[in-house]
Amino acid sequence: MKTISSRDNAQYKELKHLATNAHALRKAGRTLLDGVHLCETWLRMRGQPEQCIVSDSGLRHPEIVALVVKLEAHHGRVLHLPDALYEPLSQVEHGVGILFLVEMPRPAVPAALAANAVLLDNIQDPGNVGSILRSAAAAGIGEIYCSPGTAFCWSPKVLRAAMGAHFVLEIYENVALAPLLAGANIATLATSGYAKQKLYDVDLKRPVAWVFGHEGQGVSDELLALASHKVVIPHLGEVESLNVAACAAVCFFEQVRQSQARAG
Repeated sequence: MKTISSRDNAQYKELKHLATNAHALRKAGRTLLDGVHLCETWLRMRGQPEQCIVSDSGLRHPEIVALVVKLEAHHGRVLHLPDALYEPLSQVEHGVGILFLVEMPRPAVPAALAANAVLLDNIQDPGNVGSILRSAAAAGIGEIYCSPGTAFCWSPKVLRAAMGAHFVLEIYENVALAPLLAGANIATLATSGYAKQKLYDVDLKRPVAWVFGHEGQGVSDELLALASHKVVIPHLGEVESLNVAACAAVCFFEQVRQSQARAG
């Protein structure tokens, strides 16, 4: 374990630049996982981080000590910081004191949609994006495609909202969604409050690609025109529409329901 106690240390300055500048993180192709749950999940599913950063107070936390011991047993790189240096690196208020610096996966975009997938069209709220990723992973969907205007999936806020879903998904960012829809080998379903076909009337016992759009404007007209189905979730009451993350969860688990009914 290496200890840094000076703010002027070059390694610490680099870490602080990455932690406080989303553009720098994205350019470097790395991200910071904050908290025991995300770090444990990464270690279990993806292996060693590039570096583990722990605080003084973190080393008084039994779960963090266990993680550090496990890392050091496999020659993992662990950096120890005083609380005053650690706190500017963490975006979690009252966090427990552990970060993993990891390389972001950058898979190549497949030639065509052929398996259950989610396409996110300009969804800008990190909490919504993280919730959609979490629901998709829970529903067994493996592929996420994000348009250039969608919130950066590997940002700390999206990572926290997704609660480890990233590590079981293939996530493709800055993707032109229109060509993917046009060349899809599976049914493509776009949600719209103006659609005539109800979600529950569509056969979902097969691979499909779901398209969800901007929180206020919905799916773009271009993508709506390319989708093989436009569907609406019927609802009661005076509320105009569902939040996009709630809408996605309803869609995913209607697909799960239909698939399990077929299997039964």
